[in-house]
Amino acid sequence: MLITPLELISYSAFAAVKERPETLLTQDILEAEVEIKKIVGHDFSEYNPLPEEAKLALLKMAQFFALINSDESIVKGYTSEKIGDYSYTLSNGESIRKPDVYNLLKEYVQKQPVQGSVKMRLRSI
Repeated sequence: MLITPLELISYSAFAAVKERPETLLTQDILEAEVEIKKIVGHDFSEYNPLPEEAKLALLKMAQFFALINSDESIVKGYTSEKIGDYSYTLSNGESIRKPDVYNLLKEYVQKQPVQGSVKMRLRSI
């Protein structure tokens, strides 16, 4: 894992995240790592130490998954809920959105290689 449950607990201001068991936070972190890998096209295993931007993106995404996974009202479809001092409203079937971490990670996005190119010349008859 690129971040630890203790780092996530110290980062988060939400009681729901701070009180979540470390085993569940580990799973939330794994979900966040998969999501970040999908965005950048690689894992950050070649970086030592982990860049601060990537670490912040992972913390934000892991916190999101911890909140989502610990709040059953989202699954049940309630329209409003309060988590600690934070409240949110879901209207018309919308859900809480994932944090936009692209700007933190854009420097680390792996360019996809172009697979062969074809040139075609056409002539009218």
